Amino acid sequence: MSNKTGKSHSLRPVSKRPPLWLTYSGGEVEAIIIKLAREGNDPSKIGELLRDQYGIPLTKPILGVGITDVLKQVDMEIELPEDLSNLIDTATRIRRHLSKNRSDQDNKNSLEIIESRIRRLSKYYRRKGSLPSDWKYVPKTII
Repeated sequence: MSNKTGKSHSLRPVSKRPPLWLTYSGGEVEAIIIKLAREGNDPSKIGELLRDQYGIPLTKPILGVGITDVLKQVDMEIELPEDLSNLIDTATRIRRHLSKNRSDQDNKNSLEIIESRIRRLSKYYRRKGSLPSDWKYVPKTII
């Protein structure tokens, strides 16, 4: 094992203020976020595009709010939280695979783990108010 620090050891900037070298104003950043959302990008993809193409490291120091909050302000928020929808997509792919390969025990186990994660995360989002209180994950109807 090497003594090098990998990506998992990288830290976010300590300062709560935007970097001095940043040339974008708050209104410009907000306009870019809205434009990228209209193109059909998820909030995490918008963050990647802001970082890689526009050189904007974080939106919170510039705008005071995150990307999802900006999308909420302009009524463009997504109906399901992104991490939950990604888990549901993964579970549907595994279910589709298991319908063809019934004896795949490893994927049966991973499906149980993912569905448990979905239930825990949906419980959190119901408690937080991001999901309706009567929302329930029913795997058979989502396929």
